[in-house]
Amino acid sequence: MRGTRLFVTAALAAATALPLTAGPATAVERNPVIFVHGWNGSASNWNELVADFKADGYTDGELTAWNYNTSQSNKTTADQLSAVVDDVLARTGATKVDIVTHSMGGLNSRWYLKFVGGTDKVDDWVSLAGPNHGTTSANSCFDASCVEMRPGSEFLTTLNDGDESPGAVNYGTWWSTCDETIDPDDSTVVSGARNTQTGCITHLGFLTDDGVSQDVRTFVA
Repeated sequence: MRGTRLFVTAALAAATALPLTAGPATAVERNPVIFVHGWNGSASNWNELVADFKADGYTDGELTAWNYNTSQSNKTTADQLSAVVDDVLARTGATKVDIVTHSMGGLNSRWYLKFVGGTDKVDDWVSLAGPNHGTTSANSCFDASCVEMRPGSEFLTTLNDGDESPGAVNYGTWWSTCDETIDPDDSTVVSGARNTQTGCITHLGFLTDDGVSQDVRTFVA
């Protein structure tokens, strides 16, 4: 989004959870995974990573890519994410989920963890190229969510006050100096997380990079 380029394209207007299949609740051997896209994105952004998880043996019912209205406040999205998590837990019989996020998805999911009770229901949390401490590129858009992504915003000040990685959740972030959207580059870094600086990967490249995919799948295993 430096200039006019933003996080991803094809925003969807309604918040919708898209489990790849729905099945009866059964005992599970691993955590189901919820994928949260970024600003102006969609569940389809995760197609390649979902395919990699399936190649590792995950079933459709264990993988949920979620669509939501990216123009609304991240606080609203966090409340909606809470309902999605509860639905996945009920549907799969799991006790916890893993959450994998790209870009702004890291912010609403962190709000869920910190302020909406998510730490009791999430095992692993991943932020790929997240503006966790803001990005100057958000100055060029004016949605409620964009205002919240600006460095020094009230939203970010509250989110990052005190413990940035609360609870017993396993936090991990991945970031790159080649990311053209996150400015400053190391905004993604979260105190208390396992923070990984990658090679030269663009903002959208995090969604399709083979090395990042392997790292993420190992991290949540």
